[in-house]
Amino acid sequence: MSAPVLEGWFTLDAEPRLIGNRCRRCGTYYFPRLKTGFCRNPDCDGESFEDTPLSRTGRLWSYTNAAYAPPEPYVACEPFQPFGIAAVELEQERMIVLGQLVRGTELSRLALGMPMVLVLEALDDGKLTWKWKVAT
Repeated sequence: MSAPVLEGWFTLDAEPRLIGNRCRRCGTYYFPRLKTGFCRNPDCDGESFEDTPLSRTGRLWSYTNAAYAPPEPYVACEPFQPFGIAAVELEQERMIVLGQLVRGTELSRLALGMPMVLVLEALDDGKLTWKWKVAT
């Protein structure tokens, strides 16, 4: 199996999940995981978090195309190939997570509210990353 592009950000299982964390006091979810010692929820003074796998399904909240190469840590191939980006509201956590759409996704066929599922796909350098795919 290929190495992940970002170690510890997602599982490499057959049904991959992003790895976030959750405030033990108020239950607020975070992705990527918080590295600070306090909850960002203004109504909470929690300072303890637990790692948690996040939902792998959700609904398309927004989308766009990336017509130019994003900054690091993204590894862009040369010549750069535009790709789609999806904002997906996770099913259980109700938080929005951005990610690329799988290769070949036609933006003209997308509609807000469509069911989406998290999958792994290899980048041009062979490393794996998470991407969003229309659920069938």
